This record gives sequence, C-alpha cells and structure tokens, in this order.
Amino acid sequence: MYLIDLKVKQFIDEVDSNSPAPGGGSVSALLSVLGISLSKMVGHLSINKKKFLKLDESIQKTFKNNLIVLDNFKKELMPLIDADTESFNLIMKAYSLKKDSEEEIILRNKKIEAATIEAIKVPFRVAYLSLEALKVLDFILEYGNKQTISDLGVSVLALSSGIEGAIYNVMINLGSLKNERIISDYKEKSKDILNKTNIFKKSVLEKVYLLLGIE
Repeated sequence: MYLIDLKVKQFIDEVDSNSPAPGGGSVSALLSVLGISLSKMVGHLSINKKKFLKLDESIQKTFKNNLIVLDNFKKELMPLIDADTESFNLIMKAYSLKKDSEEEIILRNKKIEAATIEAIKVPFRVAYLSLEALKVLDFILEYGNKQTISDLGVSVLALSSGIEGAIYNVMINLGSLKNERIISDYKEKSKDILNKTNIFKKSVLEKVYLLLGIE
C-alpha cells in the first residue's frame, strides 16, 4: 500500500492512528506537494487571461517555464511522501536486529546508523526542493491572476510549513547519529534552508497581505 494512492480520508485516518508512521515527515512532504499544486493552479488560472496575454512575451515565457519547474518539483516530491515512512520503517527494522553477541551489536549499530542517514536524506530533500519551489512564487504572484492572491498565500504557507516540518525531521534524526561530520554538515545546511525560507516567506506574504488589504 502506497500512501500516495490513498484517498484523502484514508490518508487522514492513517496519520490518526497509534502507528508512528506516517508521521510528520510524510505530512510535511504532502504539505509541500499541496503548496506547489496550489501555485500551479494560480498559474493555470492566469495564462489565458487578457492581462496576462498583454504582458511582454519574455515575461509570459518565464512564467510558463516556472510552472514547468514547479511541476518537476511536484513530481519529485510526491514519492517522498512514501519514502519518508519507508525510511522510518528501516530504522525500526534495524533496531529489531539481534544484539546477543559483540558481532551482532556491531552489525546492528551499523544498520541503525545507515538507516538513520537515509531517514535524514529524505526530509532534507523535501526541504531543499520545497525551498526551490518557494523561490518561484514571488514571480507567480507578481504576474499571476490577482483573483487568486489568497490561493498563492496558502501556497506559501503550505510550502514553508513543509520545509520547517521536514527540517524538524532532519534534526530529530541527527540526534541518533554518531558521525559528527555528517551531523555538523546537516545542521549547517538546515539552518541555511530555514533562514532562506523565512526570507522568501516574509517577502511574498507581505505582498499578499498588501494586496488583500490586511494592515
């Protein structure tokens, strides 16, 4: 069973269970996918409007190319909804290995470390791709259909929440690692992603608030 194939209610009920997975990581990936989908909806509702068709051809081309870029991010993010849960299950499987001898303990620890690294890679990729998508939204807002401002605002919120949630999952798994070099590298990169996310989020939402008349 793949999470991505579930109906909305089934996914909701799967999260609302006594199983630790799917959890925050898969939900964060889904949030980002929904955020991109909303921004693409804004694009679809813009490209055939009279105001859009009056724009310079280079702007129209860039706008349409950005929609293609967003679609590529969406396609890469969708499988990560399941990948996050799968990577968590690998950690659980590693922890269930026997530890009755010194050799078994060493093997078990190696498996746990390797599985944990994989469980870090997935949400980090979610955060990275989501940030790249978030960077496009300012252009979509500037030249998109102004009747869809609220939708783009929700897109920004969904993507930024997806990013922050994914980074939470990176950080909590870092606590189980032994490799200090990997820990330091991911901490530095995660901090950079969060800082950039806040900058882009603030920049776009300030324009959204202004256009919506929110003081």
